[in-house]
Amino acid sequence: MRELRFKVFGTLVTITGAPGAWQAFYPGSDGKRRPADFIVPDDLHEDGLLDYLADLFHEDATPRRPNVLRLA
Repeated sequence: MRELRFKVFGTLVTITGAPGAWQAFYPGSDGKRRPADFIVPDDLHEDGLLDYLADLFHEDATPRRPNVLRLA
């Protein structure tokens, strides 16, 4: 299963799966993760995830955390 990691205006988000079966999580510092409080649309492709997260959480942007980054 594919796992993609993002830093969304300072918050870590992990998205697993593939188009049609995305699942989003918030990873914890203890290695556990909890389900995120948002859904990823089924028809969204991997290359659209970053823009989707930026649009969804744009109100969380601050001068110190102005962007969404895909992490390696």
